[in-house]
Amino acid sequence: MKINKYFVIDFDSTFTKVEAFDVLAEISLADHPEREHRKKQIVEITNQGMDGSLSLRESLEKRLNLLAPSKQHLPALITKLKGSVSESFKRNKDFFQTYADNIYIISNGFKEFIEPIVTEFGIKSENILANEFRFDKDGRVVGFDTENPLSANGGKVEQLKKLNLPGDVYVIGDGYTDYEIKHAGLANKFYAFTENVERESVKSKADHITPSLDEFLYLNKLNTAISYPKNRINVLLLENVHPVAVALLRAEGFNVETYHAAMTEEELIDRVKNVHVLGIRSKTMVTAKVLEHANRLMAIGAFCIGTNQIDLKEATKKGIAVFNAPFSNTRSVVELAIAQMIILIRNIVDKSNKMHDGVWDKSAKGSFEVRGKKLGLIGYGNIGTQLSVIAESLGMKVIYYDAEEKLSLGNAVKCKTMREVLEQADVISMHVDGRKTNTNIIGAKEFALMKKGVIFINLSRGHVVDIQALRENILSGKVAGCAIDVFPYEPVSNDEEFKSELRGLPNTILTPHIGGSTLEAQENIGNFVPTKMMEYINNGSTSNSVNFPNITLPILENAHRLIHIHNNVPGILAKINQILAENGINIVGQYLKTNESIGYVITDINKEYNKDVIAQLRAIEHTIKFRVLY
Repeated sequence: MKINKYFVIDFDSTFTKVEAFDVLAEISLADHPEREHRKKQIVEITNQGMDGSLSLRESLEKRLNLLAPSKQHLPALITKLKGSVSESFKRNKDFFQTYADNIYIISNGFKEFIEPIVTEFGIKSENILANEFRFDKDGRVVGFDTENPLSANGGKVEQLKKLNLPGDVYVIGDGYTDYEIKHAGLANKFYAFTENVERESVKSKADHITPSLDEFLYLNKLNTAISYPKNRINVLLLENVHPVAVALLRAEGFNVETYHAAMTEEELIDRVKNVHVLGIRSKTMVTAKVLEHANRLMAIGAFCIGTNQIDLKEATKKGIAVFNAPFSNTRSVVELAIAQMIILIRNIVDKSNKMHDGVWDKSAKGSFEVRGKKLGLIGYGNIGTQLSVIAESLGMKVIYYDAEEKLSLGNAVKCKTMREVLEQADVISMHVDGRKTNTNIIGAKEFALMKKGVIFINLSRGHVVDIQALRENILSGKVAGCAIDVFPYEPVSNDEEFKSELRGLPNTILTPHIGGSTLEAQENIGNFVPTKMMEYINNGSTSNSVNFPNITLPILENAHRLIHIHNNVPGILAKINQILAENGINIVGQYLKTNESIGYVITDINKEYNKDVIAQLRAIEHTIKFRVLY
């Protein structure tokens, strides 16, 4: 494609995520006794060369001397570099193929390992300008071509002068040598590439800081793979979500900000402006007032099972998809319930406390086995069913009550009313959701129905139990032991004191909402929720959304994807298709699904379309949100 723009791209830490010499150090120094010391020296020398405090030739000579590489190390180096190409470069492979004649790789690195990497992207060999090794007869690197301008300071400038490119020149790189091209007047703009490394001395001299190649292509209207730079999609993650979630979203190219605690409504209102994706756990309340100020919010991820902390009705009205992790921490909650049940029925808590006070109370009084006891489950969802199966394997009899019809697993028996469960069970475990109608469903009346000496466990929601009534029944002995993991009010952070009427009571286990807080569960959640949010952002799939119609979409190929979210009223699909037909646009695929509140239409069209069509589609009455995906 003939254009009058030329693109000069650096290799180390730009085209690839790494410095090639750092990777080479891992290979050539694998068995060297001074391996770690030399690797550290190489990194220091690299940075000195990058920030201009060390001459380039001296930097090359010093590093090669420390590395002592040979030809036999190159295949392994090339393999590792191929696996380390920058994510945004991989996303935009079409750009390199489309503009192959106008793209130059100019690097102070070495052509022997650069060429095999970049030519796979369609970049021409003759457009790769770099240093070249000199080998001895045994294949050892003994130096480099010192006649090559790129082996000395100002080498990139000299190469650009020789090329004498007949058009506008744009430089993309992470180092001082890339800036020098612009400084010499040989480039129109210098873009400091910060996807992999940020150097303040380089950023301060840039015409534009580009956190990804997506950003550069967007600014210069050269997009081939995406409709909007991913680095401009702002993600805010609260409450210490697992690091794997942060890593996944950053690897995707999103601009991710984290905060260690929950936020108050006022704090969140201030911070949610211009946020596209919000990630929370159980303590942050996403109210209608918060959503009113969320001017760009597309998705909310609840890194937990429940979503009662989110105003789902308002989120749906505003076209914001909500995702959670309904299964990821199930096992962790179940294991805690089993552990607490055994500890309480054996009266371990009081015995342990006495031991800490120096009292040796060896007695079987008040201690029982769980085998043969009747476990009553209030709520028979994902957690309740799995707890049922494990409890049966311990020899317990299981009865349950759920407001919805649920299939019994194993020998569990469904009760027609909650009262039946409360009257029969030796152990009662709560596993209901957080809907408001479940507030205080266990109160004085319900405790009165229970057996004397019942074990009571609540790992569901804090507001489902009347705490004062529970306290009175513990003190009276009606409840022989209880374990509470959730509370009507919970501290916003670990710095706030926990206050409760249940503190200091006998045979009472209090835990700080850690039912799902195992490393395995948090990692599972950290993988699951971001994946669902990224699928929605990247291709429109709403699989596992709690408030949107669930659609799993095919990967988009050679088409534009139009995503239209609207109030569920008749005729919207007809209006969409009428606009497309009037503009002569061919539909290559279309998907529609609705729920009681909204309609979700995905239309894949061929590449050619009039930009005015987008304005017409946005203007359809009852449209909530509209976006285009490439």
